[in-house]
Amino acid sequence: MPEPRITPELFEFLSELKFNNRTWFEANRQRYYDCVRDPMLGFIRDFAPILADISPHMRADPRPNGGSLFRIHRDVRFSKDKSPYKTNVGAHFRHASAKDAHAPGIYLHLELGGCFAGCGIWRPGGEALLGIRQAISDHPDEWKKITSDSKFSSEFRLGGESLVRPPRGFDPNHPLIDDLKRKDFIASTGLSEDAACGDDFLERFAALARAGAPFMGFLCRALGMAFDAKNEA
Repeated sequence: MPEPRITPELFEFLSELKFNNRTWFEANRQRYYDCVRDPMLGFIRDFAPILADISPHMRADPRPNGGSLFRIHRDVRFSKDKSPYKTNVGAHFRHASAKDAHAPGIYLHLELGGCFAGCGIWRPGGEALLGIRQAISDHPDEWKKITSDSKFSSEFRLGGESLVRPPRGFDPNHPLIDDLKRKDFIASTGLSEDAACGDDFLERFAALARAGAPFMGFLCRALGMAFDAKNEA
């Protein structure tokens, strides 16, 4: 079993980062590498063969830049909040054919008081959104079977934003109209900091990824992407 990589020091660094600036970060850059970036890259590296077994089309990329780990720097170009750094750390394990975060993937978010794991697709573009809605409308029994399955529903809750009115072109009386109104097709589950720092966290996260695999498979097929999970129903 791999040694636990995520430690309380990761959360201590993120907590202190809330109240400090670039000067503080530069003085503590090596601490960021030692306590946050490198442990997360190690976790991503350890998760890679597990993810490949779940689906050969998903990627766990341990590169420090351009890989699965999100940058600690915030994009402040269009934000009123000019804080330079995120106070969380996230890793997105997305489909090999995807180019950005708006793609099917598995997500890990670590933040003091706000850790969670998720899977699905956040804010898909117009064509992708239509494709997912059409797949749900055309295959309601499959969608219901996947989202109500005990392995999935005992771990995850569907979330994200939804339309107020039914989307254009879909029957307002469709039995799955609430799902068809979704703008995000994401499922998440809360995690504790103790769990993230536990010896068995890699296995715990792997179990969540396996539980979410049929959901991910449905979304990928709706978008014409291969998935081929071994445990899909």
